[in-house]
Amino acid sequence: MAAEGVVRPASLEAGQVVDGFRLDECMHRGGMATLWHVTRVEPPPPDEPDLPLMMKVPRIKGGDDPASIVGFEVEQMIMPSLVGPHVPKFVAKGDFTRLPYIVMERIDGPSLRSRFDAAPLPLDEVVQIGWQVATALHDLHRQHVIHLDVKPSNIMFRPIVGGEGGEAVLIDFGLSHHDRLPDLLEEEFELPMGTSPYMSPEQVRFVRNDPRSDLFSIGVMLYHLVTGERPFGTPDSVRGLRRRLYRDPLAPRALRTDCPPWLQEVILRCLEVRPERRYQTAAQLAFDLRHPDQVALTERATRTARNGTLDAMKRWFIAIGREAEANGGGAEQTASSPILLAAVDMLGAEPALLESARLTVQRLLLTEPGARLACLTVMKINRLGMDELVDADGSSRHLNLLVQLKHWARPLVQALATPGKDEAAGRVTFHVIEAPDAAAAIVDYARRNQVDHIVMGARSSGRLRRYLGSVSARVVAESDCTVTVVRAAA
Repeated sequence: MAAEGVVRPASLEAGQVVDGFRLDECMHRGGMATLWHVTRVEPPPPDEPDLPLMMKVPRIKGGDDPASIVGFEVEQMIMPSLVGPHVPKFVAKGDFTRLPYIVMERIDGPSLRSRFDAAPLPLDEVVQIGWQVATALHDLHRQHVIHLDVKPSNIMFRPIVGGEGGEAVLIDFGLSHHDRLPDLLEEEFELPMGTSPYMSPEQVRFVRNDPRSDLFSIGVMLYHLVTGERPFGTPDSVRGLRRRLYRDPLAPRALRTDCPPWLQEVILRCLEVRPERRYQTAAQLAFDLRHPDQVALTERATRTARNGTLDAMKRWFIAIGREAEANGGGAEQTASSPILLAAVDMLGAEPALLESARLTVQRLLLTEPGARLACLTVMKINRLGMDELVDADGSSRHLNLLVQLKHWARPLVQALATPGKDEAAGRVTFHVIEAPDAAAAIVDYARRNQVDHIVMGARSSGRLRRYLGSVSARVVAESDCTVTVVRAAA
C-alpha cells in the first residue's frame, strides 16, 4: 500500500494538479520517463518569466534499471545550477518520498534527431550545426558540467522569433558529471554509461571527468552528418565498444569525396583515442568551424584508410593493459585552455607599444600551454561612400595588413614551436576584419568566438585619444571577457 501523500507516476492523468502545476497533455511515454505539458495554476512570481513548461517524471517500477533512478537524482541535482540560453530553465522539482519530477522550460523548437534521418547533409549545414553544438557545450563546461550523453536526441534548437533564437539547447543530464557535486553514478556503478555510438574511449573505461569526452561525441555526430554512416557502428557489448580504443574509423573523404580536407581534419581530431590529441575545449572546436581557412592541416586531412593491422594490434595490447585514469582535470580544463585575442593596431600603434603587446601575449601563452591565440587587426572603412581598398602602389590594403600582422606575430609562433608537435601551428591564427568602428568590431568578434581574454594596446598620445576616442576603454567597458590594456614600456 502506498504511503499517505505519495503519488504514483503511473497514476498521473491530464487535468491533475501536482504542486501547483496542472498536467495538460502527455508529450511522450518512454522507457525512462514520461513528459507532460504543464501550466502553472497561479501566475509565476514577478521575477520569473512566464515560460512554456514541461514536467519530467521518471519511470519507477519493480525490476527497472537502478541506474535510471540514480540518473534522475543526478539530473535533479545538476539542473538547478545551470543557467543561460543553452539549457532549459529549471523551475521546480519533486521529492522521491512523494513524487519525483522536474519542471523545466519547454523548448518548442526542433530536435537534431530529425536531421540525422536525412544524412548526409549539405556541408555548410553540417558546419553550422557543429558550431552551434560546440558553442552550447562550451557554455556548459564553463559551468563545471560535462554532459557525457551528447547525441542528436539530446540537442534541441530554440525557435527563431523575429530574427532571435536558434541556439542549440542541451537536454537530459542524467549521465552528467558536475565537478563540484557528488558523482552518484561513479560512486554506485562500475560499468560504462552512455549511448554506444557516441561514447568516448575514456567513457568505455568509465572515466567520467574529462570534458573532451563531449568533443568525441560531437566528432561522431559530424562524421554521421557528413557521410551518413556512424564511425564506429552501433556496438551492443563492451567488447564492441572497446574497438574504438584501437581501430580508427574510415576517413570521411573515403565515403564522401566533396568533404574538404579541413573538415576531415576537424572531425578526425575530435575522434582521436587520446584526449590530449583532440581539441582541448569546445570553444577551440567552434573557432575552427567558424574559420576553416585557419585550420592547420596534418596527415589527418589526407588520410584515406584505417590504421593497419599491426598498428591496431599494438594499440589493442596497450588498451587491454591500460587502467582507467581520471586525468581529464574535469570541466575546469576549459579555463586552462582559453582563447586569447591579440587586438593589434598595425597602422596607428608605435613600435614600442607593439613590442609591449607582443611580450604580454607571449607571457600569457607560455603560462597557458593549452591556449589558442587569434591575432586580429581592424581595417577601418567608411560607414557610407566608397573606400580605398588599395594602397598608393596598387597593392591590397587587406593583404598588406595581414602580412604585417603575421610579421608582428612571428616571434610568438617561434616561441611556441615544439619539435614533433603537429598541433603547434594551429595555436595561432590571423584575422583582418573590415569595420567602421574598431571597438565594436573587437567586442563583437570576441563574443562570437568565445574569447576568454583580450590583449590590446592603449594610445599613449592624449591628442589621439581626444580626437579619435579610446578604443581600449570602450572594449574594456563593453566586453564580456577579461581585457588587458598594455602601454609602451617607458
